[in-house]
Amino acid sequence: MGRRARGRRFQQRPQGAEDGAEGGGKRREAGWEGGYPEIVKENKLFEHYYQELKIVPEGEWDQFMEALREPLPATLRITGYKRYPEELAWHTNLSRKILRKSPQLEKFHQFLVSETESGNISRQEAVSMIPPLLLNAHPHHKILDMCAAPGSKTTQLIEMLHADMNVPFPEGFVIANDVDNKRCYLLVHQAKRLSSPCIMVVNHDASSIPRLTIDVNGKKEILFYDRILCDVPCSGDGTMRKNIDVWKKWTTLNSLQLHGLQLRIATRGAEQLVEGGRMVYSTCSLNPIEDEAVIASLLEKSEGALELADVSSELPGLKWMPGITQWKVMTKDGQWFSEWEAVPHGRHTQIRPTMFPPKDPERLQAMHLERCLRILPHHQNTGGFFVAVLVKKSSMPWNKRPPKLQGEPREPVRSGPTDPAELESKPAGGIDDTEITERAENVENNGSKKDGVCGPPPSKKMKLFGFKEDPFVFIPEDDPLFPPIQKFYALDPSFPKMNLLTRTTEGKKRQLYMVSKELRNVLLNNSERVKVINTGIKVWCRNNSGEEFDCAFRLAQEGIYTLYPFINSRIITVSMEDVKILLTQENPFFRKLSSETYSQAKDLAKGSIVLKYEPDPTKPDTLQCPIVLCGWRGKASIRTFVPKNERLHYLRMMGLEVLAEKKKEGAILAPESAGGSGPPEAEEAGAEHGVEPAASPSVDAAPGPDPAEGALPR
Repeated sequence: MGRRARGRRFQQRPQGAEDGAEGGGKRREAGWEGGYPEIVKENKLFEHYYQELKIVPEGEWDQFMEALREPLPATLRITGYKRYPEELAWHTNLSRKILRKSPQLEKFHQFLVSETESGNISRQEAVSMIPPLLLNAHPHHKILDMCAAPGSKTTQLIEMLHADMNVPFPEGFVIANDVDNKRCYLLVHQAKRLSSPCIMVVNHDASSIPRLTIDVNGKKEILFYDRILCDVPCSGDGTMRKNIDVWKKWTTLNSLQLHGLQLRIATRGAEQLVEGGRMVYSTCSLNPIEDEAVIASLLEKSEGALELADVSSELPGLKWMPGITQWKVMTKDGQWFSEWEAVPHGRHTQIRPTMFPPKDPERLQAMHLERCLRILPHHQNTGGFFVAVLVKKSSMPWNKRPPKLQGEPREPVRSGPTDPAELESKPAGGIDDTEITERAENVENNGSKKDGVCGPPPSKKMKLFGFKEDPFVFIPEDDPLFPPIQKFYALDPSFPKMNLLTRTTEGKKRQLYMVSKELRNVLLNNSERVKVINTGIKVWCRNNSGEEFDCAFRLAQEGIYTLYPFINSRIITVSMEDVKILLTQENPFFRKLSSETYSQAKDLAKGSIVLKYEPDPTKPDTLQCPIVLCGWRGKASIRTFVPKNERLHYLRMMGLEVLAEKKKEGAILAPESAGGSGPPEAEEAGAEHGVEPAASPSVDAAPGPDPAEGALPR
């Protein structure tokens, strides 16, 4: 997270018993825990299965089961690129239900909800933070997150791209994919909290996610990823502490049914990994059928192209068990098989040969399955998890076919394999790299695509499902829309205007978005083969009465940190007291602000402005991080265009505790201690820009709650 030195050491703090439940009988305790009947946390088949496989060290079984029956502690991660302290991940000794229901923790819960919405923290399980850390991503890496929803790991990857906040457009990007159309929108919501121009959300089956092409010096080349996160769908028995339904639903059938899909997804990922690149395979399952069996089969079919990396030193302090090298397969009714040959023919549709460990001792030893990491819940009060890190040494064997000689016919495609072993090892991709490039060039040269338009693919090319997305249209270089914007904000000549896009081909452009040039390259070259759900960051919004002003577009807070380095005018430097007033009053008159602020604002034309707070290093007791806000210079007042939760965040940063809102009253007045009293004098707020003012938060001059008890990584 953030810089590479961060998140590498797990600190252990005392794990006390859960607090907060005072007297009041079972009814009160049940209320805190949700008031639902308690599920019996017993499953004899589960215990029999894992005791037989010996994944838990000798003498630790009771501790293992006891930990599984305890609620999972709530954990959170501070956004890594926003210049916070090094302790970026924290845990409490409280379950999520107690945090939600306990009256004593109401303020802390409000803090968590608000800061999560504004993108400053992510509420993420501790073990879930591990795969992105082991991916070891850097700002220049092209990253594919194959099964990304709901998106907590994706946000970590975005943070790694923006390790240097002084670089608004990192060279790398994240393409986050999920097969579930509805969950893609949850993924979009998570990603948008981080306001990055380097993220694209797509909707495909990960096991057949299409190869993409990019333009490299005028030539079409296949896009190979530097880093791939392969966090596959799994049975989830490592999540029993938070998903208690798993206790009564657990059966080995889930693992048997998922194994083939997991192997296909991992294979597809390996195909698209660049030589020298790193892929992390992970599950929240403890089952070797979903874990070591998938890795062993992938290594075997790669014929040396893939290698398990030794990452034992990359997360000092993390307790983990090495991967196992021997395991058996059990049916849902409890029948065991030690080798494929012993499986009756009638079971061949349920049990696959790739579920068993390799027979050859030398081949098995060469795989180094002990380099896999299995994290057990009782070792450090977490969920259960499995991680394997793979490095690509060369092309996958089926991608090494020699290029076709000109005029030579290709070999005929034979019918599919009938042998189960052959079927399971069949690669996800069926064509070689040369043919893919040829197809890409044919699509590009057929003249059927409008210039600069990256719409959803035609129905004949791809079946559309879920919501039909609007196309992505890049602003043409000669579009008359842009020069007034450039002049009004005195944009630097280096501003990449070719990266501006909209989501409409007809009518007025109401929102302008921005992507990095690398994502622009991807979008323009793959509109026929990829279903894009969302990309880009909103940077400008059209005013409802835009024609009355010198510029029809106002700045959007979502994209201000991306735009700010290129803006050279309409910037007002404000004091910390000014920021407090601007964030707690809807439309304060100039007279309520400092004379320095008024002197900068008085000669500016009405319209959108940038409000910048610069910390004073000679006053260490004041806020020591810069703040950039979008504002509006009216006739006699200034107001901010900042979402509610972001307002609350900045006020907390200045040492002001946020009070709970009065639910029955529509707005809340700011007390004098926050920089003024009385009704907000909004003489032109609605008429000028057509946006309803956000309710001002109520504040009190008191420090906020201590967010958590102990740091996980530094």
